Amino acid sequence: MIVLGLESSCDETAVALVGDDRLILASRIASQDESHRPFGGVVPELAARAHVERLTPMVAEVLGEAGLGLDDVDAIAATAGPGLIGGVMVGLVTGKALAMASGKPLLAINHLEGHALSPRLADADLEFPYLLLLVSGGHCQLLAVEGVGRYRRLATTIDDAIGEAFDKTSKTLGLGFPGGPAVERAARVGTAARFPLPRPLLGADEPHFSFAGLKSAVLRSWQQLAVQDDAARSDMAAAFQTAATDCLVDRTARALALADGPLVVAGGVASNQHIRAALAALAGRHGRRFVAPPPWLCTDNAAMIAWAGVERLGLGLVDTLEAPARARWPLDPGAATVRGAGVRA
Repeated sequence: MIVLGLESSCDETAVALVGDDRLILASRIASQDESHRPFGGVVPELAARAHVERLTPMVAEVLGEAGLGLDDVDAIAATAGPGLIGGVMVGLVTGKALAMASGKPLLAINHLEGHALSPRLADADLEFPYLLLLVSGGHCQLLAVEGVGRYRRLATTIDDAIGEAFDKTSKTLGLGFPGGPAVERAARVGTAARFPLPRPLLGADEPHFSFAGLKSAVLRSWQQLAVQDDAARSDMAAAFQTAATDCLVDRTARALALADGPLVVAGGVASNQHIRAALAALAGRHGRRFVAPPPWLCTDNAAMIAWAGVERLGLGLVDTLEAPARARWPLDPGAATVRGAGVRA
């Protein structure tokens, strides 16, 4: 069983072919970092236009690399949300056109489910259930993953996602775009103890997250600093990364009692090595196995979308050509609303 996956929910245009034996037959990712760097963040209109230009040629390239034709593919999986709606529509419409032209089933994939299932692509021994920490630019959640399409949200952020906080910190410090990798690089040579920063919700009974206060503390501390040199940038980056990691570990520790199985991390922020090491240590202290996909599979890619398609196709969970594109699409629609403004789905 081979599935062609398309991903275009943000600023990465990606296409991949994945088999049910977990073999990635071909994978391409086209970055838009250079286009968005002058703006310090993703410009939705520019992202959508780039997807239009790149996606169809990349499909041909991936099929050619694998030595396959569209007739050799068993299904088309395309991200249908959540994400920047323009980009999502480009990918989903392309997927529908390919499915219609080839007579193959369409799989409209939740981008978050792609992240949630990606560890199972990388680790054949990972079985359900498991506790997932999903950390990205737009989301910070703890979920009990009980099966394909079966997600129970245990916690979410009450304001900013951790990836957003990384990006804003990078912008404050003038470290560049994309922010997550820039902060991580600077933090490697920094001294975290130089700047005492808050740890929002540390020790709270409920496992929800909050990063707005930490982000604001970085801004205030930086603006009050007399000398804003490279050493200060590295020290502040290290202080922020350490504080954010402490919050993630503390909140995740609270959720370990609420879900069985290994501790798994996924999403773009999961590529951060400092965070991965801290979570691995947490899992070890609690006698849990720790699973993290390789860094390239944590950031947006089409292999995870194709794999989610493989998992859903195996269960007969196919979609019609009327499947909608969605800017928001929670994995657990029935989850209770949490306190605070700016609640993330």
